[in-house]
This record gives sequence, C-alpha cells and structure tokens, in this order.
Amino acid sequence: MTGMHALRMVMTSAVAMAVLSGCGGGGTSGSGGGLVSVTPTPSPAPSTPTPTPVTSVDAVRLAQQATFGPTPEVVNRIVALGITGWIDEQLAATGSRYDDIAASTAALQDFCTAGAGSTDTACNRKYFSREPVAMRFYADAMNAPDQLKQRVAFALSQVLVASELEVNETNGIAAYQQILLDGAFGNYRDILQNVTLSGYMGDYLDMADSNRTAPSENYARELLQLFSIGPDQLNMDGTRRLDATGAAIPNYTTDDIKGVAKALTGWTYARLGSAALTDNNARDYSKPMVQVAARYDTTAKTFMGTTVPAGATQADSVKAVVDAAFNNASTAPFVAKSLIQQLVTSNPSPAYVGRVAAKFADNGSGIRGDMKAVVRAILTDAEARGGVRSGAGDGKVKEPILTLTATMRVVGFSTDGYPFVTQDAGVLQGVFRSGSVFNFYPPDYPLPGNTTLRSGPSKLITTSNVIRLHNLIYNWTVSGDQARSEFTTNPGIPGWTGSSTTWTAWEALDTAGMIDRINLLMMANTMSDAQKAALTSAASAITNATPSLQSRRRAQMLLYIVATSPQFQVDR
Repeated sequence: MTGMHALRMVMTSAVAMAVLSGCGGGGTSGSGGGLVSVTPTPSPAPSTPTPTPVTSVDAVRLAQQATFGPTPEVVNRIVALGITGWIDEQLAATGSRYDDIAASTAALQDFCTAGAGSTDTACNRKYFSREPVAMRFYADAMNAPDQLKQRVAFALSQVLVASELEVNETNGIAAYQQILLDGAFGNYRDILQNVTLSGYMGDYLDMADSNRTAPSENYARELLQLFSIGPDQLNMDGTRRLDATGAAIPNYTTDDIKGVAKALTGWTYARLGSAALTDNNARDYSKPMVQVAARYDTTAKTFMGTTVPAGATQADSVKAVVDAAFNNASTAPFVAKSLIQQLVTSNPSPAYVGRVAAKFADNGSGIRGDMKAVVRAILTDAEARGGVRSGAGDGKVKEPILTLTATMRVVGFSTDGYPFVTQDAGVLQGVFRSGSVFNFYPPDYPLPGNTTLRSGPSKLITTSNVIRLHNLIYNWTVSGDQARSEFTTNPGIPGWTGSSTTWTAWEALDTAGMIDRINLLMMANTMSDAQKAALTSAASAITNATPSLQSRRRAQMLLYIVATSPQFQVDR
C-alpha cells in the first residue's frame, strides 16, 4: 500500500469513527453479560404490516435486515411480492445446510488423530477447524436462496454461542450450526433442548461428563444468563422489573444454578462407530450426547420453582430444565430483544420488544416459541418498516461480516467462501470463533458519549480495525480482479471451487447508472446531490482507452468509496 493510500485510509477511518459516534457506532469500552439495557422512549407506531405495493427503499431496508445484503434480484422480488409475500416465500425457502459436512467429517476425522495425520496441516484443517463450515456459511450467505433462514441462524449463533476457539472439531461445528439453522424457523424450545444435548456445546460449556459427585455449573449458568431468561426479571417490553427500592430483581440464585447443574449430570459424547464410551479419541460431535447412568444424580433437584423428584429419569430432568427456562416469564422479552438487536436495531423501543415478545408467548394459535411468528413480527413491525429512519437510536452498525457480505453481494461475487475465511479473523469477527460465550460483542455495549443508547457491533469499530476493513474492501474492489490469490488458490478443503467477480453488468453502465445502482443498494437512495457529484468527479478521473475496462475501474472505485463510508456502515 502506498504512503498516500495509507494516509487516505487513516483519515477516512477517523472521519468514519467521528460520524459513527453520532449515529450508532464507535467506542472503546463495554460490558459483558445479559442483554438488559436502558432503552429510548417507546415509538408510538402500531404493529401493522406494511401494505403493498412496497417502495424500493423499504425493500432495500428489509434486505439489509433479512439477508446478507441487498441485490437487484432480491429488491425486485420484494417489490413484486410485497413485504408479507416475500417473507412467506422465504419461510418456505431451502438451500443452505451443514449436516452433510457433519456426517462426512465425523466418518473421516479419526484419520487425523493418529500417525502422520496428526501433523498433516491440510488434514487438520479439514477435520479439526472451522474452515469447511465457515466456507459453507459464506458461500450460502452470498448465493443460496434461503437468505432469511441463514440470517436468523447467524443471529442465533451470536446468542447461543459455541466457539471453535475452545472446541475445534469440524463435525461438531457443523452439527451445532445445523441445530441453529433448523431452529431458525422452528420452535425456541426445540433449540434449547437440542443445544443442551449437543456434544459440541457439551464440550464447550462442560456439561459433557458432568458427574453427580461434582456437577459442572458452567452450562447451567449460561443457559439461564445468556440463552433464555437473562440475569434480571423482565417485563414483557424488555424493561427490568424493580423491587420496592428500585433495584433489579434477579432471575435466579446460586442454588438455582446448582439445582440445574445436578439435573444435567450423566451425559457424555456419542462415539464413532463401535468405540467404547471411554475412548476420548472417538468422540462423535455430530450426534447428541448419550446417557451414562452411573454419573447421574438421582436425588431430588429444585430450581426456579421447579422440583424434579428423586428417581426421575435423565431425560425427565433435562425436560424439566428446558421447560423451566423456556416458560420463564422473562424468556419471551429476552429472546425478542436479542433477535431485534441482531436483525433491525440496537435500541428497540420497549413497545417494539413487547409486540414481538407477545408473539413469542403466543403465535396467535396458542403456541409459545414459534420462531416463524417471532421473525415475522420483528420484520413487519412498524418500527422496522417504511422509509429510512433518522432518529438517533434508529438502526444498527454493520458488523464486519455483514459489511463484507453486503459489499460483495452488490459487487456480484461467486464464491466457495474461502476468501472470507482467510480474512474475517483479521477484521475481528472470525465466524464461529468468538472469543468467549459472550459473543464478539455484548449487545448492551454503550454508545460512547451517550448514557442510554447501545451499539453492540461498535465494539469492533476500532480505528485499527476500520483501517484493516478498508484495506480489505480496497483489495476486493479496486484490486478485485480474478488474479487475487485468495480467489484462486486451492486450499485443499472439500467444496473448494474458487471465487470470481463478474464485472460485465458494471461494464455495461455509464457513471450515472453506476451511481444510481450504488445509491439504491448501498445507501437506500439517501445519497445527497453533493455526494453524487463527488462520486461523479472521482469516476471521471479514471480513464482508459478500452471502454469496458474504464467502466470496470470506475465501478470498482465507486464501490470502494461507498463501501467504506460511514453512511454505509449504519443500516437504518
């Protein structure tokens, strides 16, 4: 990178940080733990679906919230079907999956546990890393038709966190992400049940091999604190319930955690083939955990108003734990707010949370935890729909992964996912590899300079990370021709096909057409006349004797400029 380019990047990042600090980004300090935070004044808007016909701007906004980035095809489809019609279509769409990776790596990973295989880098990358699963994630995020399902599963992966940083078995990562993908349009109780018995989660949070003589409390604690009810009792609108002194009321006690931990004893990993349950080199993370009766605590357990009688089966104990968490009064608002923050806005009003929580509690047919009803309520709520919103607390900062996918979906990128896997950790968000069970960022991370607003992804918007992200976008746009090594180098991972950008569509546009497309897909038509003029000037400075190459170079520069702008970094 030239010195002038480096200087431009530093100056651009500084401007971006300044603007983001005023509209939902920036920051250097935060807090971990639950999702409870001070929220802004409730919006008076009623919960009514947007009528058709829908505008192209609202279609772009929905694509920002419900896909991995707007494309002309998605926007046109939303406009054609309307908000409700497109959501209906997406709720029935298929295409993405991880279960095939889980099955294939489970059958073969034992090769890497002995002899030469244990020092074979390619072998370990195939069977003991996130790479194959993360590649599939990115390939599907870019190209698979079931965008909403994938986006909700990605949101769930940042709420019910399990990380390759601690457990690196590929089949476990794939099997765990399949649970979340299946659960995205299923029932939240099933998600909790399947996560609880997941061998991958069992390893990550120590429920596997938890013994009645010394029950592990790790999973019990995080199940309550992070995956279901949260640390404090909540009203249905997500605000904290307070006691007579004005203090928050805890949702559980140390004794509750101990009781849950006792109820979850006596489970271990399934094993590959006919291997004995004592063979720790043959763990099969692609299947749910299995019972070991001798390690199970058969005494009575009490937690959160629930009593499991002495002599109850292991399955009954797990059911009692999951039911207690799922049916807790705080779970509906806790989950509702978590998903709203992931999909639509970091600062939902209590009224918005309350409307979505009501659908979690009852989908209208007496069913609790219906994820389809919850997702529909989130995306059709009046606070999510309509034109671009301009309030200080509206919208959310794009996290690095979504910045990259949204940019490249606009560009037009065909990929097996490998380029993203080589770069995402460098911008602080290696997918499926968060630093802790608290995700890459806490959702209640404070917006610097503001005492009430929250902006979780802003934890990742440091000056150095902005520069890294800008450089990466520059490489994939301005320098984004097929010759890039991460597009063409075969990593030896199953499913590798390479990556390429098709610039033909951009080469066919004049500068005004390019700006119009970028303005709609990346800026939701909010670009000012001055911004359009600046982009026109930047494009005019690029000349080439070959018209198609000149158009390509101009498009690449315009895409880079807008993709690294503060306005693109905040979805409103």
